[in-house]
Amino acid sequence: MFLFIKKLIIPAVCFIGLFISNCSLAQEKPVYVIVHGAWGGSWAFKNVDEIMSNHGNVIYRPSLTGQGDRVHLSSPDVDLNTHIKDVVNLILYENIKNVILVGHSYGGMVITGVADSIPERIKKLVYLDAILPNDGESLATSREGGAKNIQLASTNGFMVPSWVKPNQQAPKDVPQSIKTFTQPVSRKNPVALKLPATYILTVEEGKKPEQDDFYTYGERAKKRGYKYLIFKSDHNPQFNKSAELSDLLEKEK
Repeated sequence: MFLFIKKLIIPAVCFIGLFISNCSLAQEKPVYVIVHGAWGGSWAFKNVDEIMSNHGNVIYRPSLTGQGDRVHLSSPDVDLNTHIKDVVNLILYENIKNVILVGHSYGGMVITGVADSIPERIKKLVYLDAILPNDGESLATSREGGAKNIQLASTNGFMVPSWVKPNQQAPKDVPQSIKTFTQPVSRKNPVALKLPATYILTVEEGKKPEQDDFYTYGERAKKRGYKYLIFKSDHNPQFNKSAELSDLLEKEK
């Protein structure tokens, strides 16, 4: 009888051990949360997601409230904190840890706020040609003349992407609440301030870095001691250089 029980137990233990081992391997896969830029949506990083997922990475690419596939939730009351909570709640409710948090353009504002809120869940920050705010800055105040330009461009509480054609089919850029551009971000958490970070400045062919619109943010990143990279591309490499961008992000594990 003992021999029979032993024969049953040993395979079961081996199976459980194998299951736990496989679960551990799954947990160890690099996890990226990619936050899109202004007026965009998760659709913008679909190609990057497919490439990186095929390489064994776990990718989350939420659409922020009022943007992309969540455009039906659009409202002038949506602010930066709404977008920060979008990503914080994704991480908490999916129970994700050791997140490589990527923010493109306006997404830099969002990931700064996310890191300040839940730094214990973040492994690394990656700013992709992104806004890099100081504590208490908004997107509007982080750049010279930004506040005035945003107010001049506002329409009924929104900034409307002028490049989108009438009756253009989705996926497409959509209007975004002015409050997301004017609400300041908090960057006070001492744990968040110590997180490793990389700044990727995209520079178009034929241009010098100092000619780029995001150059001042890159210089700020260098002063903070962040890893600093220059990527030859326009502002949206997720479209025309998705393979090269995926490779670059994978090196930031």
